[in-house]
Amino acid sequence: MTELIETKLTEIETTEIDRAHAAMTADDANDLARLQFYERLAESELFMLLEAEVEGDNISPAMFEAEDQKFVLIFDREARMSEFYGKEIAPYAALSGRGMAQMLEGQRIGMALNMGVAPSAMLVPAEAVDWLAQTLGADPEEVNGQIMELTAPAGLPDVLLKALDRKLAIAAGLAIEAYLCGVTYEGGGRGHMLAFVGTIEGAEGALTAAVNEALVFSGIEVGMLDVAHLAGGDTLSGRVAKVGLRFDLPAPQMPGTSNGQPGANPGMNPNKPPKLH
Repeated sequence: MTELIETKLTEIETTEIDRAHAAMTADDANDLARLQFYERLAESELFMLLEAEVEGDNISPAMFEAEDQKFVLIFDREARMSEFYGKEIAPYAALSGRGMAQMLEGQRIGMALNMGVAPSAMLVPAEAVDWLAQTLGADPEEVNGQIMELTAPAGLPDVLLKALDRKLAIAAGLAIEAYLCGVTYEGGGRGHMLAFVGTIEGAEGALTAAVNEALVFSGIEVGMLDVAHLAGGDTLSGRVAKVGLRFDLPAPQMPGTSNGQPGANPGMNPNKPPKLH
């Protein structure tokens, strides 16, 4: 009996969301821990329990009411959803937390996370879902300036560097590499720039958004970071490579395998959130 219990315990997985939730609940006054929990929620692939199979772009989520709000049931592992559902196969929609927040924004619907099946079980109210969607949907400002000098980065907080490293680690295949540099513009303006080299066509927005998220969820009250996308092989690419802090982006995995990027079950486009029905 003892061996059987030990075997079952070793099979229990602690997920990124579990760890972030534990850190957040351990200290209510820790704003950074709270931000990092919502960051993990946004970047994770989540499974939404449905009342019926997906039909086209419309989905019918299973919902319940609590605290005068409606909540959809979401899980960070398919096995947890099946445990809650009581059957091995359950109708579901798989989408990033980012996509789910954008889909639910403005509808007074919250997220019931991992209810009854994990230590990270909690109700994320509609107000928090709206905040998350709006935070993730903030458009960066486009700035044009003549670069006069590039230097090694200096004075950036360690929490931001770790956040950038994490974000770029899950941006597999979107660019070859990135360099963080100090920059001085014509007219005397100074700051920092993250230059992506070899960005694939169409991925500029996703990478820029990832950098913006790293800033927001690092808890830095006033933070700005310029982003540039370089083709590679030109003079500017050579300059940033000489002085910048280099980040290597992982190569993409073969089609049909998971690389941790938000995805969708068959028939759903992760870049086009489905409509609630």
